[in-house]
Amino acid sequence: MSRAATASSAPGPGAINHTLAVDVGGTKIAAARVDADGRIVERGEVPTRGADGEDLFGHLLDLLDPLLSVGPVEVCGVGCGGPMADRGNSVSPLNIPQWRGFPLRSRLAGCLGVPVAVDNDAKALALGEGWRGAAMGHRNFLAMVVSTGVGGGVVLDGRLLDGAAGNAGHIGHVVVDPAGPQCACGSRGCLEAMASGTALERELGESPEGASEEVRRRTGRLVGRAVASVVNLLDLPLAVVAGSVALGFGAPFFEAAQAELDLGCGLEFTRGARVVPGGLGADGPLVGAAAVGRSLLGYPCLGEGGPPDAGGTAW
Repeated sequence: MSRAATASSAPGPGAINHTLAVDVGGTKIAAARVDADGRIVERGEVPTRGADGEDLFGHLLDLLDPLLSVGPVEVCGVGCGGPMADRGNSVSPLNIPQWRGFPLRSRLAGCLGVPVAVDNDAKALALGEGWRGAAMGHRNFLAMVVSTGVGGGVVLDGRLLDGAAGNAGHIGHVVVDPAGPQCACGSRGCLEAMASGTALERELGESPEGASEEVRRRTGRLVGRAVASVVNLLDLPLAVVAGSVALGFGAPFFEAAQAELDLGCGLEFTRGARVVPGGLGADGPLVGAAAVGRSLLGYPCLGEGGPPDAGGTAW
């Protein structure tokens, strides 16, 4: 049976039943079936590997096969590392050299036979945290991923910011130390070059899972410094931080991040801004990808439930 034959050709008149969610990261690609309440029903993952772009795409399709065999899906949502262009139809993740200008959205749509939406993975997380996570009900917040790389998504006045090419919110390339190491983007001292899992592994010579408390707190301070810049620029009261590094480093990381954020937010309108762990935990990227798919079909993901900042409509 073809992949397209296992998927529903169009959404039904009622609520979405199951969304096919895909999270493309530098270390692994994860996928899941996510129900209308944001619960993961079935899931799987594979390492991000492939001799070239087509080989990697083939591994992705192999990952999706068993999830599609369970039953139909109405839409596919994808969170992918950036940068990207044309609403995800061309992706060039810095941490995935096999894909440079890879037409991910159109290739997936052709194989699956359902609508496909692709967005930056951190922007997807922002939608997920606003839909079912720590930012439920908030109309103004930053969501961040501190993992293999560092990315972000900004929700302002109840809307997820896109930017000219869909890459708005890329906090990983805020400079936190001008004398710091060179970043893959060409600049020096970017947050991603100092706080990402890749940067930490390079520095420590081993997985950051075993990092000392000093390294965990230093990483938190760098993240808090970058968050303060964004909070001051955009008048945001909340930053939700997820990803394997941030969540794995735990309390020392978040205590240091909050302390640095407090130091950097002395203006009347930024005082009291908070940085909190993502509410979706390890499921955040996949729930976020599902939210990307739902939003393509017009289902609201922001401003539902929780304590609203100032009311208003969802994105």
